[in-house]
Amino acid sequence: MRGTQVVSFVVGLTGGIGSGKSTVADLFAERGAALVDTDRIAHELTGPEGRAMPAIAAAFGPDVMRADGALDRAAMRRRVFDDPASKARLEAILHPLIRAESDARCAAAHAAPYVLLAVPLLVEAGVDGYRARVDRILVVDCAETVQVERVMARSGLSADEVRAIMATQATRAARRAVADDIVCNDGGLESLVPQVEKLHRTYLEMAMIKVKANC
Repeated sequence: MRGTQVVSFVVGLTGGIGSGKSTVADLFAERGAALVDTDRIAHELTGPEGRAMPAIAAAFGPDVMRADGALDRAAMRRRVFDDPASKARLEAILHPLIRAESDARCAAAHAAPYVLLAVPLLVEAGVDGYRARVDRILVVDCAETVQVERVMARSGLSADEVRAIMATQATRAARRAVADDIVCNDGGLESLVPQVEKLHRTYLEMAMIKVKANC
């Protein structure tokens, strides 16, 4: 091995709202992949005493703070939804912290055969930046009608509200265009498991090749 550094094989996982990213991520984790979830990191950073909260409080004031010191997500969502400047300011605070923490967790996952880096807005954040950080991009894909039905069922939002959220995200075609691999999730677990199993074996082989190349 070159020095003592172990280079992890990293798969970037993404997909639109309601596509089933979490279900797919859990299936890979059950098979031994290390899961680094940027949504979870964001929640940690914006929770009580989270590292992002002093900067967010300074930028946006007490109106976006909960009593326990965490981010009031509903208030912030309203603040940034129709205000690109506020959205950009929030992203300028969060994105560098999320990137640094996710990179550290990927680098530390030496015990796992490979890492699954879950990034819901990978395409929106800039594919070129992630190409340098991941070995493969895996897109969880489903029909837009299925996305709407799933989000309505779990959130109580109307179809129009769900479609409004979808309109702020990358299109299905844009996600598919950058994918190295695609998991089709129009159905249930019975159709997901064989796809995940096949990709898991592929990633194990690719990870081994990368390890050997760095020896």
